Amino acid sequence: MNRRGPGLIGAAARTAVIAGTASAVTGRVQQHQQNKFAEQEAEQYAAQQPVQPAPQPAAPPGEDMIGQLERLAALKQQGILTEAEFEAQKARLLAG
Repeated sequence: MNRRGPGLIGAAARTAVIAGTASAVTGRVQQHQQNKFAEQEAEQYAAQQPVQPAPQPAAPPGEDMIGQLERLAALKQQGILTEAEFEAQKARLLAG
């Protein structure tokens, strides 16, 4: 029996365990860094995108039509539209 130490096989096994542990730790550190960089890139990309203003809600169709009819009536009162032109434009608006 050899009493000088663990021997060549024991030293090789210990070295393999140390190398495997170091490799696993290195892999986790690299994965963590990659995730961190990906998050930073996503934040930078989002910050570079122009902010689009919210679209203005469209006026309800009835309100728009009423406004147009009022404008037509005002034009007729001012003598800009004849009775026939007014009726034609009103029919066009109401038809839709």
